[in-house]
Amino acid sequence: ESLWTSFADGGVRLRIDNSCPQTPITVHQMFKESLEKYGSLNALASKKNGKWEKITFSEYYCLSRKAAKSFLKLGLERFHSIGILGFNSPEWFISAVGAVFAGGIVTGIYTTNSPEACHYIAHDSKTNIMVVENQKQLDKIMQIWNHLPHLKAVVLYKDSMAERRPNLYTMEEFLELGDDITDATLDDIINSQKPNQCCVLIYTSGTTGKPKGAMLSHDNITWTSAHCSRAGDMQPAEVQQESIVSYLPLSHIAAQIYDLWTGIKWGEQVYFAEPDALKGSLINTLKEVQPTSHMGVPRVWEKIMEKLKDASAQSGFMKKKMLSWAMSVSLERNLNCSRSDLKLFWTRLADYLVLAKIRNALGFSCCQKHFCGAAPLNTETLNFFLGLNITLYEAYGMSETTGPHCLSGPYIYRQHSCGKPVPGCKVKLVNEDTEGNGEICFWGRTVFMGYLNMEDKTKEAFDEDGWLHSGDLGKLDKDGFLYVTGRIKDLIITAGGENVPPIPIEDAVKKELPIVSNAMVIGDKKKFLSMLLTLKCVLDPDTSDPTDILTEQARDFCQKTGSKATTVSEIVATRDRAIYQAIQEGINKVNMNATNKVHCIQKWIVLPRDFSISGGELGPTMKLKRLTVLEKYRDEVDSFYEE
Repeated sequence: ESLWTSFADGGVRLRIDNSCPQTPITVHQMFKESLEKYGSLNALASKKNGKWEKITFSEYYCLSRKAAKSFLKLGLERFHSIGILGFNSPEWFISAVGAVFAGGIVTGIYTTNSPEACHYIAHDSKTNIMVVENQKQLDKIMQIWNHLPHLKAVVLYKDSMAERRPNLYTMEEFLELGDDITDATLDDIINSQKPNQCCVLIYTSGTTGKPKGAMLSHDNITWTSAHCSRAGDMQPAEVQQESIVSYLPLSHIAAQIYDLWTGIKWGEQVYFAEPDALKGSLINTLKEVQPTSHMGVPRVWEKIMEKLKDASAQSGFMKKKMLSWAMSVSLERNLNCSRSDLKLFWTRLADYLVLAKIRNALGFSCCQKHFCGAAPLNTETLNFFLGLNITLYEAYGMSETTGPHCLSGPYIYRQHSCGKPVPGCKVKLVNEDTEGNGEICFWGRTVFMGYLNMEDKTKEAFDEDGWLHSGDLGKLDKDGFLYVTGRIKDLIITAGGENVPPIPIEDAVKKELPIVSNAMVIGDKKKFLSMLLTLKCVLDPDTSDPTDILTEQARDFCQKTGSKATTVSEIVATRDRAIYQAIQEGINKVNMNATNKVHCIQKWIVLPRDFSISGGELGPTMKLKRLTVLEKYRDEVDSFYEE
C-alpha cells in the first residue's frame, strides 16, 4: 500500500516506526476503551431552557449506535459521507460518531457557507444524508437537493419543522428509524473497519481555488487524540476530568480534534456554548463552566483583550492604575522568569489583589492550559495575557496533519515558538535560506491520507520520500523549538526581487496604532510596499458584521490625537487631519525599525469598512484571504502605483 490515496475507499500504509510504535485502532475501539473507564462520567452538556442537561459516556455511546443504525436504514453507503451543517451541539457529536460507526465519512460544513459551497462539498463527498441545525441551513439544502443525486435524506436537529416533506426528519424521528436494524448487523460493519481507512473529511477553506477534502484515517484521529493532547498536558479523566467549552466551528480540524475526538479519548466533559458565542456570549459560558482548558484562535484572544481594554478605559483612575501596575509586574516576571524573593512577593500580591479577579471574570479561574492555534499570534496579545498571568500555548499544524503536529505546553514553552513536534512526529526544513528559514515539512501518524478525488493535488503535497510539504516558512532553534515565520504564498516578492514577509510589518503597525483593526501589506511585483488599513469598530450583535461606530479603544485614540470623530465614515470622508497625521507618524515609527529600506511602507489608505467573513476578506477561522482583498480593493491598490 502507498502512503497516500485520493479514493474514499482507499487504504494507506501507516507511518509506524520505533518513535511511534503504538498499535493502530479504529474510532470504535477508542470509544469502547473509554467506555470501560469513563462510562458513568458526564460527557456532553448543553443548555435547554436555562439549565445544563448532561449525558454520560454510556448514553453518548448508545445514542451514537442508534444514529448509526438510522443512517444505515436511510441508505448510507460505505465510504459515502454524512454532511453536518450546524453549530456545535450534542447532536453534531452523536451524528459524527454514528456516521463513523456506520462505515460512513463525517464531513463538517461551515455554517457560513453559501448554497453553492454546500453543493460543491456534498457532491464531491457523495453525501447520502445531511444533518442540519435549523431552518436557515435547511433552506440552503432545499435549494440544491435536486442537483445532489446521492442525497437520500435530511435530518433537522434544532428547529421544529415548518412544513413536512418526504425524506425530511426531526432528530427524534431519525433516532427511532433504525430500531429494526440488529446489533449484529451494525457490529459486522464496525468490525470490518480498518485503522488505515478514511473516516473524516476536512475541507480546507482554501484561501485559493476550490476547497480540497483532506481525508483523515481512523489512525490519524485515534493516534492524534491520544498523543497530541498528552503533549499539551491534557489529563485523562482518571487523573482529573478536564472540562472544556466547545464553540469553534467543528468543520475545522482544530475544534473537531480538540473537542470531539480527544474528548472521547480522555473522558472530558464538553460544554456546548450558545450559537452566538463569537458575537459575545462566549464569556458568559466560560464564567459559568470555568473550564480546565481552553483553546482559541488568535482572533478570539484578541477579542477578549479588546473587551478588557474597553472595560479598563471606562473604569476609574485608581482601578486603571492598579490594573496597569499588576499587569506590568506580572509581565516582567513572566518574561524574565526572575527568581528574586521581593519580585515574587509583588507578583503574588498583584495576582491576589487584581489578576485573579480578572481571570475569574473571564471564566479562567480553574483554567490550567490556554491554547492558541490556526494562525500566528502577535506579540501584543501574547504579552497582554502574560500580564494577566495567562500563558498562551501555541500549537501548529494543518488540516493535513489532523490538527496539531507541533505543540507548546506547561513543560515545552518558548515565547513566539509553537513548541516542538509531538513525540513520534518529525519536522524538517527544506530549501533553507541564509537565516535558516525553510519550508516546514511533516512526517508522522498525524499526516493525512490525501485529497479526495484530487490525485494531482495529493501528489503535489508529498515529496518522493512521503514528507508532507506545508507551504509555510519556519526556522528551528538549537533545542528543536519551531518558529513559523510566514506562508510561502504570502511572501511578497517586490519588483526588485526582494523577499518581504508581510506579517511582522502588519503586526508592528497594529501594535503602534491601537485604532487599526486590520493591516495588509501590498507589494508583490511592485516597486515599493503600500498598505490597506481598517479601523476598530463595534460589531453588530446579531450579524457580527462591522458597523460604522468606533470602539471605545479607537475613540480613545481619536481623543488623544485631538479628533472628535466617533465613526469610521467621518474619518474617511473628511480624511480627518489629526488622525491621518497620527497614522502617518505611527507608520514612520514602524519604518524606522524596518529590516531594510525595502520593508518600509510608502503609501497607505484607510478603507471605509473593516474586514469580515460576510465581506469575504476573512475565512471562517478569521484568516485573512489576501487574494480576495486584492481583488475587492483593486482600484485602491492600483491608485498607489499609478505613475
